[in-house]
Amino acid sequence: MIIKKEEVPGELRKHDISPSYPRKRILEYLVEEHNHPTVARIYDDLVGEIPSLSKTTVYNTLKLFVEKDLVEEITIEGTEKRYDLYNPDSHAHFRCSSCGKLFDITLQIRQHESPDLDGFTIHRQSVHFTGLCPQCSRIM
Repeated sequence: MIIKKEEVPGELRKHDISPSYPRKRILEYLVEEHNHPTVARIYDDLVGEIPSLSKTTVYNTLKLFVEKDLVEEITIEGTEKRYDLYNPDSHAHFRCSSCGKLFDITLQIRQHESPDLDGFTIHRQSVHFTGLCPQCSRIM
């Protein structure tokens, strides 16, 4: 989903979310940074601007965004959860096992390409890769 910063309040309303200041700033952060952040990263980056912000507020806001299909929660390894704007287009995520960065990867998967999926109705797909990103591969 491509959202412009100035569209954030309207996008929140469109998803039946009251556009409080912390909610607007958290969504703006995801729009601006596109860095697949954790709750802690969002909190650390915004608490200087919003001194009353708590990690609980960030967590609850992201939980609401996920419930409303505005943001997707990504868990690749262990229990670390990352967040990304919801993208209905077919894509995967690649996590570099060296630097830890998470990348969006364009990937087209169609139901008819796997006979194991015959008869299934797919609402959402999630594909994750791990390995070394090009930058870390050059270093190794």
